[in-house]
Amino acid sequence: MPKIFSDWLIKPATKFYKRTVLKDPFLVSVKRWKRDRGDTTLRQDYSLDENSVVLDVGGYHGDFAQAMIDRFGCRVFVFEPMPVFSEQCRQRFADDPRVSVLDYGLGACDEQLFLSTADDASSFFRNHDTNGSVAAQIHDVLSVWQELDLEHVDLIKVNIEGGEYPLLRRLIETNLIRQVSNIQVQFHDFVEDAELQRNELRQRLQPSHDETWCYEFVWENWSRRATAA
Repeated sequence: MPKIFSDWLIKPATKFYKRTVLKDPFLVSVKRWKRDRGDTTLRQDYSLDENSVVLDVGGYHGDFAQAMIDRFGCRVFVFEPMPVFSEQCRQRFADDPRVSVLDYGLGACDEQLFLSTADDASSFFRNHDTNGSVAAQIHDVLSVWQELDLEHVDLIKVNIEGGEYPLLRRLIETNLIRQVSNIQVQFHDFVEDAELQRNELRQRLQPSHDETWCYEFVWENWSRRATAA
């Protein structure tokens, strides 16, 4: 059997086996997410208006920021450390004063990391092999919060290919998390001890926020309790 034809048969069969027989949590979550059309429903279902502040952490091409602007007319800060993507966002929103594009990422400290050039799956790594990568700047979220004079954030969307773990930990440790009404985060399972890290952060969010919806390792949202203000 030709390889192309065998791949055409084997790959869908493998995915079906993992989803239906092994009940792979990630594949099950992806199926539920697509069924519920989460990208156009849940990810945009917030009580925001023109006075709301949204942080788009991992802006990519700016599609999420555009959706927030189109739907709510709110203030959006886009954080995108990949130079080609940040430039695309800057051009896209050049004539819209409601959007600020910042060419760095948010994290637990100020540092320079290398970003693999894998389009929407770009991720940070700290080894010395810089082939096929670009240098990217990460800023401590606490200092950025102070520089931007943020008193309250209505929504922070986080999709930063593994960087969500140190970022959320820093937000919790500095107590900035209590200034955020909604946390929309995509946890990634390719980092070391991803499940343990995710569970730890979910537990640490519970004193201030409630989980409102969750698709494991796809997207989940946490809303701040009124008593946590």
